Amino acid sequence: MAKSPAQRQQDKRDRDKQSETERLARLLSRRISLDLYHNDDARLKSLMSRLDITEEQDVVSRLIWAADRMSDDSLKEHICTP
Repeated sequence: MAKSPAQRQQDKRDRDKQSETERLARLLSRRISLDLYHNDDARLKSLMSRLDITEEQDVVSRLIWAADRMSDDSLKEHICTP
């Protein structure tokens, strides 16, 4: 059943009241710890600079989504070729 505008507004207010921990628990699927070698970190920083992105997570997320849109052959070509 569709929600009324008043119900949607109340839901928004309830979400706004959630603590940061509750919000993350609702949104996050999992947390990854990642060790980067110096050269990999330099390339990540270079990508961030070129794309004018300040958060590492944002770059990683965008790369995941971009890779997911690629065909299987194209993805294998880019990933398997150093």
